[in-house]
Amino acid sequence: MSEQTVPVWPVMTIKGAPDPEVLADLQALAAAAAEADGNPPLSEQTWVELRSPDRDDLLVLASYAAEEHSDPATASALAGAAVVLLPGDGDGVLELVVHPAYRNQGVATGLLDELRRHVELPRLRAWSHGGHEGAARLAAEYGFALVRELWRMRLTHVPQIAGGDLPQGVVLRAFVPGQDEQAWLKANAAAFAHHPEQGAMTLADLQARMAEPWFDPAGFLLAVRENDGELLGFHWTKVHPRSGTHPSIGEVYVVGVTPQAQGMGLGRALTVAGIKHLQAAGQSAVMLYVDADNEAAVALYRKLGFTRWDTDVMYGPDPAAPGGH
Repeated sequence: MSEQTVPVWPVMTIKGAPDPEVLADLQALAAAAAEADGNPPLSEQTWVELRSPDRDDLLVLASYAAEEHSDPATASALAGAAVVLLPGDGDGVLELVVHPAYRNQGVATGLLDELRRHVELPRLRAWSHGGHEGAARLAAEYGFALVRELWRMRLTHVPQIAGGDLPQGVVLRAFVPGQDEQAWLKANAAAFAHHPEQGAMTLADLQARMAEPWFDPAGFLLAVRENDGELLGFHWTKVHPRSGTHPSIGEVYVVGVTPQAQGMGLGRALTVAGIKHLQAAGQSAVMLYVDADNEAAVALYRKLGFTRWDTDVMYGPDPAAPGGH
C-alpha cells in the first residue's frame, strides 16, 4: 500500500513482554480499532503472549505520535503497533494495528520497514482480522500473498435447534478446574493433531484463558464415557461481553472430538449442546471461526443455520515475489 509518508513516525522496539504502561497503551489502541472495524485486531493468543513475562521470542514495535501530530480526540498517543512471534523452527506470526485516527499516514509502512531490520519478512505469516483492503495492499507491496482464510460465521436470533442427542453411553458434564486440565489437554492434542494452533495448546495457555474474565466452567462442556469417565469430546463456549456499540455475542469457541470417538455423531451433538447453553444464558446470536477449506465443518454449521459473517485472512510469503519461498 502506498501510504502518505509525512509525518515520519518514530518506532520503539521492545524485545520480550512490554511493560504495564505500554501494554495499557496497546489495549487502548486495540479497543479503538475494534470499535471502528467491528473485530479485534489482535488474536487471543497474542494477548496471552503479551502478558507472559518470560517470552524471549516476542517482538513489539510501537509507533507513538509526536505531540505535534497527536490527535487530541484520542486517549493514547500510540498511533500503531506490530506484535511479532519471532520465527523458531517454523515461520513467525505478525499482527499489526493502526489507530483509526492515524490511518493512511505512513504508520504501517514505518512499522514494517523497521521490522525488516530485525527479522526476514519471508519468515513471517501475517494475520489481517477482517481482511481489510489496506492490509491486502500492504501485503502485496511487501511480497505477501493470501495463504489462509478463516471465516467467521454467525447464527442470529438463535432458534430452538432440534436433535443433537448424545450417543448411547456418553454423558455431558461441565469442566472442573483443578481436575480436568490434563485430560482435556490430552484430548485436545489428539483431536487437533494437525491444527497449526489449537493442537499445540499447553497448560500455561489453558490456565491463561481460565484466568480471563470471560471464562465460565459451566460453559466448558465435556462429553465423557459413562462407564469409565474417559473424555471423548468437548465444546468450550465463550461469551463476548458488550463493547462500545457492539452487543454481547456467544461463541462456539472450540469443539473437539478425539479420534476414537469419530463417527459417532458426537461433533454435532456437542455443537448443539453448546449453542443451547449459550441460548439459555441469554445470547441472541452465536458466532464461530472455521477454516474456509474445512468443507465438512462449514456444511455442518450451515445446516445448523450459520451464515458467513466476516473473514480473517493470513498472508504468507508470495513465491512469485523477490525473497519468497
